[in-house]
Amino acid sequence: MTPSTPSLAEARDTLLDLLVTRSFRYSEEGFTLTSGRHSHYYVDCKQTTLHPLGAYLCGRLLFEKVRGRGLGAVGGLTLGADPLVTAISLVSQLQGEPLCAAIVRKAAKGHGTGAWIEGPADVSLPVAVVDDVCTTGKSTVEAIRRLRDAGYNVTRAVAVVDRDEGGRQAVAGHGLTLDALFTMDDILARFRQNS
Repeated sequence: MTPSTPSLAEARDTLLDLLVTRSFRYSEEGFTLTSGRHSHYYVDCKQTTLHPLGAYLCGRLLFEKVRGRGLGAVGGLTLGADPLVTAISLVSQLQGEPLCAAIVRKAAKGHGTGAWIEGPADVSLPVAVVDDVCTTGKSTVEAIRRLRDAGYNVTRAVAVVDRDEGGRQAVAGHGLTLDALFTMDDILARFRQNS
């Protein structure tokens, strides 16, 4: 027996609950983010994206953000994007609109081909860059830059969470609009609602 497929609104609501219960952390002492910034809030998306239901919901909802855009692949910077590009690729296959997954390394491979990117070799494929949490946009922009340097046509940028701390503007500086499933305000509002 397979469970029924939730509507997009139900999927979004369930994913928001998962993010708040599995990934969101608050601390008076605070956290140091990947960007180097300090914050009382931390969203460890991998706690959700590596969960079976979380991976499925992220894949389904992010696929809806990129479907019908003439893309051939989704890619992002390891490690945050790895489960996301895989989930999107799987959902895209099930939906009959297959997208390849590409993983952008943080450093060139030290052996074999020395590749920065693992995934489709066909650089003519338009690509959407995927990120889990976008704060300053550094990781998202790094993925955009690496893919473009390799000859890929990056046409979209999507994320699970936009912390609204300059990432959207950084991505815009590379000619793209960041399209996120949630903002930090969404996460905080649900956290307060559930507390």
